[in-house]
Amino acid sequence: MRKIYITIFTMILAIIMVFPLIITITNSFMGDQEVLGNYETVKSGEVAQTEKYINFQIIPERATLYQYYNVLVVKNKYIKMFWNTTFIVLPLVLGHVLVASSAAFAFSKLKFKYKDTLFFLYIVVMLMPFQVTLVPNYLILDRLNLINSYQSIILPGIFSAFGVFLLKQFMDGIPNECIEAAAVDGCNTFQIFYKIVLPLCKEGIAALTILFFIENWNMVEQPLVFIKDINKYPLSLYLSNVNHFELGIAFASGVIYMIPMLLIFLYGEEYITEGIKHSDIK
Repeated sequence: MRKIYITIFTMILAIIMVFPLIITITNSFMGDQEVLGNYETVKSGEVAQTEKYINFQIIPERATLYQYYNVLVVKNKYIKMFWNTTFIVLPLVLGHVLVASSAAFAFSKLKFKYKDTLFFLYIVVMLMPFQVTLVPNYLILDRLNLINSYQSIILPGIFSAFGVFLLKQFMDGIPNECIEAAAVDGCNTFQIFYKIVLPLCKEGIAALTILFFIENWNMVEQPLVFIKDINKYPLSLYLSNVNHFELGIAFASGVIYMIPMLLIFLYGEEYITEGIKHSDIK
C-alpha cells in the first residue's frame, strides 16, 4: 500500500508539472477567437468583473493549424527570432565544449604550478550567480565595443566554468597508466588528448553538450542585458513581448521553440545519466 500511495502522489506531481506543457500544446491548435475567449479575463492585465477565473480549456473545440501558419508564413518574425537563438547557441556550445575539454585535460592530467589554486578559483567562479558578474562583464564588453552583438553572449559563455568542472571529474577517472603508456609510445600531449582522452570521455562530452545546450537555449538574462536591438533578440526573450491579441501565436511559437530541446533530451537522456554517473558528481 505504501508503494501505491507513493506512486499516486508522484503521478499527481507529474500531472501538475506537465499541465502547463499540455496547455501550451493544445492551445496552439485553437483559433484566435477561441484563445481570446478563454483568456478574456486577463485582457490589459485586468480581471473582468463578471468572471473570476481563466477558462483553461484543454481540448480545442475546433482544431486548426492556423496559428502555425501565422508563425511560419504570415508573421515570420518569430521564426527569425528562432534562428537568432540558433545562431547564438550553436557556436556557444561548440566553443564551450572545445575550451572546457582542453582546460579539463590540463587540470586533470598535466602538471604545472598553482594548478590546484587555479582550479579552486574556477569552482568559486562557477558558484557565483550571473548577477554577481554582470557589471564586470558589461564593463569589459562595453570597452571592447561588443554590446548589442552576439559576441557579447557567446564569448563569456564559451569560458563558463561548469564544463571544465564536469569534464575534469570525468577525466580523473581515466587511469594515469594509459597516459604514461601513450607517452612511452611516442605520443605528444596533443595526441594523448585527441586520440586517448577524448574518446574515453565521449559520454561526458555528450552530457555536457546536452546540458549546456538546454541551459542556453532558454537564456533570458544575457540577451536582455547585452542586446539592445529587438531584432536580434532570441525567441526566449521575444515571447515575453507578445501582446494579448497574439496569444495563439505565442502558444504555437512556444511549441516550436520546445521541439529542439525535447528531441535532444529524449535522444541524449542516456548520455546525461551515464556522463554524470561516471563523473562521480553526486
